[in-house]
Amino acid sequence: MRLLYSLLWWLALPLVLGRLWWRGRREPGYRRHLGERLGFYRQARDPRMTIMVHAVSVGETRAAEPLVEALLAAWPDCRILLTHMTPTGRATGSALFAKHNKGDMRRVVQSFLPYDTGFMVGRFLRHFQPRICILMETEVWPNLIHACARHEVPVALVNARLSERSLRRGRKFGGLMMDAARAITLVAAQTEADAARIASLGAPRVAVTGSIKFDVLPPGAALETGAMLRARFPQRLVLLCASTREGEEALILDAYRALAERPPGMLLVLVPRHPQRFDEVARMIEERGLTLARRSALPVRVESDVLLGDSMGEMFAYFAACDCAFIGGSLLPLGGQNLIEACALGKPVLVGEHTFNFLQATEEAVAAGAALRVPDADGLLREGVRLLGDAGARARMGAQALAFANRHRGATARTVELLRQITG
Repeated sequence: MRLLYSLLWWLALPLVLGRLWWRGRREPGYRRHLGERLGFYRQARDPRMTIMVHAVSVGETRAAEPLVEALLAAWPDCRILLTHMTPTGRATGSALFAKHNKGDMRRVVQSFLPYDTGFMVGRFLRHFQPRICILMETEVWPNLIHACARHEVPVALVNARLSERSLRRGRKFGGLMMDAARAITLVAAQTEADAARIASLGAPRVAVTGSIKFDVLPPGAALETGAMLRARFPQRLVLLCASTREGEEALILDAYRALAERPPGMLLVLVPRHPQRFDEVARMIEERGLTLARRSALPVRVESDVLLGDSMGEMFAYFAACDCAFIGGSLLPLGGQNLIEACALGKPVLVGEHTFNFLQATEEAVAAGAALRVPDADGLLREGVRLLGDAGARARMGAQALAFANRHRGATARTVELLRQITG
């Protein structure tokens, strides 16, 4: 199966590179560092111990922040090789860890992970020579894992999660995924349910450590940016719709426009998850006759119906600036996004019915009174309007959200302790 998988990669490679170039029309970062995606590197070899952390995109990179900081503290003489698949993930990592790369001492270096062929990942491992390969959340690459085993590099899947849907999809590939799972040295799973599903694929050592995302602390700069944003609409009540996905914005905007009565001064802040959709969502807002302000061209005072969050890396700032937060990807069957950051800032949270990517965290937040489920976009606006009009209810939910987030901290320390046991 792995040989067939490799052959399919080689056959698809021209299409993959063509799509990469096509995406580069809107996101130029996809056209940069192409050699890295094929296993060619300009960086000189480094004699220091290298710990590889693979964080595919923005969400995984932000989730990896407390782990990277803990690894740098636990191994003071090491460097971190932070790998990505998207330019937005790479840009996020560059911003998060710039403080470790001042002067001549670069402790966090970055690269794109090459495409998953034996030739390319072999060149990658020979060049960087990592002591350990750490994969974040759901990133299982069969040839990379096989090559690590051949080069005697232990592989850890950390902050690991696997939904029932992903498990069914993985079983369709039969031996390919099971061989990869059996070759993973250590799995640090977010929940008991995740651990059981991953173990069923054959992973030999699975532990439950909790979600590292609970250990992500709001940066002071993000809180300052949030205060700056809030100062542009000081008298308004803000409903934030964060990390919305394709198909959701139209539903939310239609429900917002159809409101019979809005709280005085209500402001809808809409932050699409993918930056290539910012202009598309701006057009949706204007087509519905709603007035628009954009974060990228923020006026002195926001008087519009909708503020479009067309910026990257500012989600904590948007949460800090809002009164109530809806977490996108959950109105449609897309699995939902992470609600932990909003809870960590003590914000009342609304989610849709489709949260299978973060099921246990969401269910526990709902049970703790930190979050409410809504059935659809109309229900979202109805609950949002109710909370915006009830300061006491917002304060109670916000306090419960903060308590919920604080109770679940500590996954990073548990994960690092397990990693010590396999690094030698």
